[in-house]
Amino acid sequence: MTRCECTTEPQELLAYWLGELDEANELRLDEHLFSCATCSDRLGAVARLGAAIRAEIKRGDFGYVVPTTYVRSLEQAGLRVREYEVEPGGSVSCTITPDDDLVASTLRAPLNGVRRLDVLIEDPNAGQFRLSDVAFDPDAQSVTVIPSVTFVRSMPQSQQRMKLVAVDGADERVIADYTFNHTPS
Repeated sequence: MTRCECTTEPQELLAYWLGELDEANELRLDEHLFSCATCSDRLGAVARLGAAIRAEIKRGDFGYVVPTTYVRSLEQAGLRVREYEVEPGGSVSCTITPDDDLVASTLRAPLNGVRRLDVLIEDPNAGQFRLSDVAFDPDAQSVTVIPSVTFVRSMPQSQQRMKLVAVDGADERVIADYTFNHTPS
């Protein structure tokens, strides 16, 4: 294995690690990784970062906005995920059980043309807060929110609202809102 100055993009290594490449590109990158120590080291860093993120998510102290494909990789790693999918303007009855490692809520929304996306959360117990400039894929037409499991387990019966907001400079536009009717298990 040699060190090289190649042009493999970090996004391509991430897609490889997530299993998102088509067969031809995966095979091409497989061959490259066997001969390129630089890219193999970079892929190792991606894998270590992924393991650290999984551990933090499983611990449940923090909330995240992630690609839906990442939720699939968490399930493949053995995490038990309770999932909810909500359409724009929709509501869902939700809970978390002792058997769940985490909860993932996929918020469907028309995201074409959106450059920056914020998530506004209104909770009667925790107040209002904003997740600014969250990562999203406009082609997916959705974002997936994984709230703090520690927080969700402590919630009484309540109603939480989320809004997706497109931000363009000083202008903001609500794309969609969602209601979560939480019942403790």
